[in-house]
Amino acid sequence: MERIDESPFFVGRQVILRAMEPEDLDFLYQIENDTTLWPHGISNVPYSRYALRQFIQESQNDIYADRQLRLMVVLKESREVIGCIDLFDYNVRHSRAEIGLVIAGPFQHRGLGHEALALLLRYAFSFLRLHQVYAYVVSKNTPAIHLFEHIGFERVAVLKDWIQENGVYRNVDLYTLCQD
Repeated sequence: MERIDESPFFVGRQVILRAMEPEDLDFLYQIENDTTLWPHGISNVPYSRYALRQFIQESQNDIYADRQLRLMVVLKESREVIGCIDLFDYNVRHSRAEIGLVIAGPFQHRGLGHEALALLLRYAFSFLRLHQVYAYVVSKNTPAIHLFEHIGFERVAVLKDWIQENGVYRNVDLYTLCQD
């Protein structure tokens, strides 16, 4: 059986995307419970180690079965986990999925997120045959906006006062990328 990190879809110059492993529990626990990230996603409650362990164990790493796919972003040379990237809210009928990406602070602004996103998009469009991927980006998240626009995503909507952060309502931009 071919390992996911040996697939040409998942190997870049600097990073590899691979399936979640039990050893990723501490990293996932840290990311999922980082309250500074909550405004950028849908979570607003902490996750227990037990719940995350179950998530890892029960994941089939099959977007068709799970309706989502979470891959770990790993430095190619050291094999250190530096982030995770997801396809979720997968819609079979319309061939689309939402995308999410988290790169740990010390590894940001080094092109690693760009490479991880490009690898996942190649897989999503070539192998999964998705027609469209989309992302919701807080309008003040300039680095994420630059990343998505640089890859070729188009801002198609501004959702006014979409999220609340510390009592302040913030706009969210909807970005999409369609396969030609």
